[in-house]
Amino acid sequence: MRMIQFNSPFLLGFEQMERLLERAAKASDGYPPYNVEQLAAEAGAALRITLAVAGFSRDELSVTVENSELVIRGRQRDEDDRTYLHRGIAARQFQRAFVLADGMKVRTARLENGLLKIDLERPAPEKTVQTIEIVDEMPAAGGRPVPDTRRAGATE
Repeated sequence: MRMIQFNSPFLLGFEQMERLLERAAKASDGYPPYNVEQLAAEAGAALRITLAVAGFSRDELSVTVENSELVIRGRQRDEDDRTYLHRGIAARQFQRAFVLADGMKVRTARLENGLLKIDLERPAPEKTVQTIEIVDEMPAAGGRPVPDTRRAGATE
């Protein structure tokens, strides 16, 4: 699989996004299986991630947000006092990570019937316009631009 590179002159400062996409592409273990669904939201976007975690208790699961990544970990305690004749259900630990866009917030995480449901939302972004002042001249090397403070109609 070939990754898209952010080397367009119109995409400035996206190096970290490229690294996040590469990291997400490498983390495709497949366990535990999961669904991502879009939920109805009054404003913005709402999502639910559902992971199949049958056999895990709430104490054996953790949900954290680390550097714009939603990280779900599961670690079952091994029961040493049992002797298995056949072990088809593995006590397997896992870590599943999802890269979160700016503004995404985890609202709830709940365990129901062996399914871990994590609800996320992204509020609608505020529309902002920033006007940048255009200056007449650049000062000597290393300085900052000096805005033209002359008033209309003023003489020098």
